Amino acid sequence: MTVKGKPHKGEGHRKRLRDKFLESGLTGFHDYEVIELLLTLAMPRKDCKEAAKATLKEFKNLQGVFEADSEELCKISGVGPKNVFGIRLIKEVSDRYLEKKLIHKDPITNSKELLDYLNLNMRDKSRECFNVLFLDAKNKVISIETLFEGTLTSSSVYPREVVNAALNHRSAALIFAHNHPSGDPEPSKEDITITRQLVYACKLMGITVHEHLIIGDNRYFSFADQGYIARMTREYEQQIFPIDKNHDR
Repeated sequence: MTVKGKPHKGEGHRKRLRDKFLESGLTGFHDYEVIELLLTLAMPRKDCKEAAKATLKEFKNLQGVFEADSEELCKISGVGPKNVFGIRLIKEVSDRYLEKKLIHKDPITNSKELLDYLNLNMRDKSRECFNVLFLDAKNKVISIETLFEGTLTSSSVYPREVVNAALNHRSAALIFAHNHPSGDPEPSKEDITITRQLVYACKLMGITVHEHLIIGDNRYFSFADQGYIARMTREYEQQIFPIDKNHDR
């Protein structure tokens, strides 16, 4: 029981954290302090420091806490459904905010905003997710969707579904992105095969593929920057319009 008019344990500490945040944002905050602030939203009169530290110990980092399963979060002493709601809400609001910053913009010339969104949305997921950015004729984003989840193979990513989605959005161009839960963004043979199939299928329908990004742990791999997209486009064109060796004779 607390004595009326007397601050309860931890109140001064939380006030200092909140004042610090209001003054300079999250600059200088430890990750456990960020989680602690989120937990106090649901439990304003309870000391949440140890619970915050326990979540980081269990899930390794701030991103891991945001991506953790709700049931797993609730196993942490001091964390309950109300806390999980707050954590989930903050994560979803952040995703929505960064997504809205991309809509109606050219992600090619706003690459930082694109990578910020993909890093937050995809980097720490435990399963592979395949996202598509649908662009109009001016390369502005119409929509962003996750089309496939799970281990990505040539039998699980269907070019016809990608093309159908692009046609439904009346897209002129696409950007693909998927994550590697291992943290290593280097493409596998399957990644290269999938990209080639998608480039060919889209090219056949008059849809341009600008990029395929693989998101890792604070790193990414760009198929466009490494020349894959241009090379695959040339391969397709040579197959459709083979060079006539006798043409110049």
